[in-house]
Amino acid sequence: MKGPVVAKTEKQKLRLDKYLWSIRVFKTRSQATEAIDKGRVKMKGENVKASRNVVIGDEYEARTEHKNWVIKVTQLLESRMAYTEAIKYYEDLTPIEELERVRQVAATFQTGKRLSKIGRPTKKDRRDLGELLD
Repeated sequence: MKGPVVAKTEKQKLRLDKYLWSIRVFKTRSQATEAIDKGRVKMKGENVKASRNVVIGDEYEARTEHKNWVIKVTQLLESRMAYTEAIKYYEDLTPIEELERVRQVAATFQTGKRLSKIGRPTKKDRRDLGELLD
Protein backbone atom coordinates (compact mmCIF):
# COMPACT_ATOMS: atom_id res chain seq x y z
CA MET A 1 0.00 0.00 0.00
CA LYS A 2 1.26 3.46 -0.87
CA GLY A 3 1.93 6.13 1.70
CA PRO A 4 0.44 9.62 1.64
CA VAL A 5 0.90 11.64 -1.52
CA VAL A 6 3.22 14.59 -1.09
CA ALA A 7 3.21 17.64 -3.35
CA LYS A 8 6.38 18.07 -5.37
CA THR A 9 8.76 20.91 -4.79
CA GLU A 10 10.08 23.25 -7.48
CA LYS A 11 13.29 21.23 -8.00
CA GLN A 12 11.46 18.06 -9.02
CA LYS A 13 10.21 17.44 -12.54
CA LEU A 14 6.58 16.90 -13.51
CA ARG A 15 5.23 16.47 -17.05
CA LEU A 16 2.46 18.80 -18.20
CA ASP A 17 0.13 15.98 -19.27
CA LYS A 18 0.45 14.32 -15.87
CA TYR A 19 -0.18 17.60 -14.05
CA LEU A 20 -3.32 18.42 -16.05
CA TRP A 21 -4.62 14.91 -15.38
CA SER A 22 -3.82 15.05 -11.66
CA ILE A 23 -5.61 18.38 -11.10
CA ARG A 24 -8.64 16.96 -12.94
CA VAL A 25 -8.72 19.18 -16.01
CA PHE A 26 -8.83 15.95 -18.08
CA LYS A 27 -10.36 12.58 -17.13
CA THR A 28 -7.42 10.51 -18.33
CA ARG A 29 -3.77 11.16 -18.92
CA SER A 30 -4.10 10.00 -22.51
CA GLN A 31 -6.84 12.61 -23.07
CA ALA A 32 -4.50 15.25 -21.66
CA THR A 33 -1.69 14.11 -23.97
CA GLU A 34 -4.02 14.07 -26.98
CA ALA A 35 -5.31 17.59 -26.23
CA ILE A 36 -1.75 18.90 -25.91
CA ASP A 37 -0.71 17.23 -29.18
CA LYS A 38 -3.72 18.76 -30.97
CA GLY A 39 -2.77 22.24 -29.76
CA ARG A 40 -5.61 22.66 -27.27
CA VAL A 41 -3.21 23.52 -24.44
CA LYS A 42 -1.16 26.67 -24.74
CA MET A 43 1.24 28.73 -22.67
CA LYS A 44 1.33 32.44 -23.53
CA GLY A 45 -0.48 31.67 -26.79
CA GLU A 46 2.14 29.13 -27.90
CA ASN A 47 1.60 25.38 -28.27
CA VAL A 48 3.43 23.24 -25.72
CA LYS A 49 4.54 19.61 -25.59
CA ALA A 50 3.17 16.98 -23.22
CA SER A 51 6.67 16.33 -21.89
CA ARG A 52 7.17 19.96 -20.87
CA ASN A 53 8.17 20.37 -17.22
CA VAL A 54 5.63 22.30 -15.19
CA VAL A 55 6.99 25.15 -13.07
CA ILE A 56 5.16 26.93 -10.26
CA GLY A 57 3.82 30.22 -11.60
CA ASP A 58 3.20 28.95 -15.17
CA GLU A 59 -0.15 29.90 -16.72
CA TYR A 60 -1.82 27.55 -19.19
CA GLU A 61 -4.88 27.83 -21.41
CA ALA A 62 -6.55 24.45 -21.82
CA ARG A 63 -9.56 23.87 -24.08
CA THR A 64 -11.67 20.87 -23.04
CA GLU A 65 -14.97 19.58 -24.36
CA HIS A 66 -16.99 21.68 -21.92
CA LYS A 67 -14.83 24.58 -20.79
CA ASN A 68 -11.91 26.78 -21.79
CA TRP A 69 -9.67 26.77 -18.71
CA VAL A 70 -7.07 29.36 -17.75
CA ILE A 71 -5.04 28.04 -14.84
CA LYS A 72 -2.01 29.17 -12.90
CA VAL A 73 0.19 26.54 -11.26
CA THR A 74 0.47 27.13 -7.49
CA GLN A 75 1.86 23.72 -6.46
CA LEU A 76 2.91 20.56 -8.27
CA LEU A 77 0.75 17.48 -7.87
CA GLU A 78 2.05 14.16 -9.16
CA SER A 79 -0.88 11.80 -8.55
CA ARG A 80 -4.62 12.21 -8.88
CA MET A 81 -6.55 13.22 -5.78
CA ALA A 82 -10.13 14.04 -4.86
CA TYR A 83 -11.45 17.20 -6.52
CA THR A 84 -11.66 19.03 -3.18
CA GLU A 85 -7.92 18.46 -2.70
CA ALA A 86 -6.85 18.91 -6.33
CA ILE A 87 -8.22 22.47 -6.57
CA LYS A 88 -5.64 23.58 -4.01
CA TYR A 89 -2.84 22.97 -6.53
CA TYR A 90 -3.87 25.58 -9.10
CA GLU A 91 -5.56 28.95 -9.37
CA ASP A 92 -8.48 29.14 -11.80
CA LEU A 93 -8.13 32.35 -13.85
CA THR A 94 -10.91 31.47 -16.30
CA PRO A 95 -12.72 34.64 -17.47
CA ILE A 96 -16.18 35.29 -16.00
CA GLU A 97 -17.75 35.24 -19.49
CA GLU A 98 -16.59 31.64 -19.97
CA LEU A 99 -17.91 30.58 -16.56
CA GLU A 100 -21.29 32.14 -17.41
CA ARG A 101 -21.36 30.28 -20.73
CA VAL A 102 -20.64 26.99 -18.93
CA ARG A 103 -23.43 27.68 -16.41
CA GLN A 104 -25.92 28.42 -19.19
CA VAL A 105 -25.01 25.22 -21.02
CA ALA A 106 -25.40 23.24 -17.80
CA ALA A 107 -28.81 24.82 -17.16
CA THR A 108 -30.11 23.70 -20.57
CA PHE A 109 -28.57 20.22 -20.33
CA GLN A 110 -31.05 17.53 -21.36
CA THR A 111 -31.82 14.94 -18.67
CA GLY A 112 -32.77 12.29 -21.21
CA LYS A 113 -36.43 12.30 -20.17
CA ARG A 114 -39.08 12.86 -22.79
CA LEU A 115 -41.09 16.04 -22.39
CA SER A 116 -44.73 15.42 -21.55
CA LYS A 117 -47.13 15.18 -24.51
CA ILE A 118 -44.32 15.56 -27.05
CA GLY A 119 -42.87 12.80 -29.22
CA ARG A 120 -43.84 9.14 -29.16
CA PRO A 121 -47.19 8.16 -27.66
CA THR A 122 -47.23 6.63 -24.19
CA LYS A 123 -48.58 3.16 -23.49
CA LYS A 124 -51.91 4.67 -22.43
CA ASP A 125 -52.05 6.73 -25.64
CA ARG A 126 -51.44 3.58 -27.72
CA ARG A 127 -54.24 1.73 -25.93
CA ASP A 128 -56.62 4.64 -26.53
CA LEU A 129 -55.64 4.71 -30.24
CA GLY A 130 -56.15 0.94 -30.48
CA GLU A 131 -59.65 1.19 -28.98
CA LEU A 132 -60.50 4.04 -31.35
CA LEU A 133 -59.37 2.09 -34.43
CA ASP A 134 -61.17 -1.15 -33.40
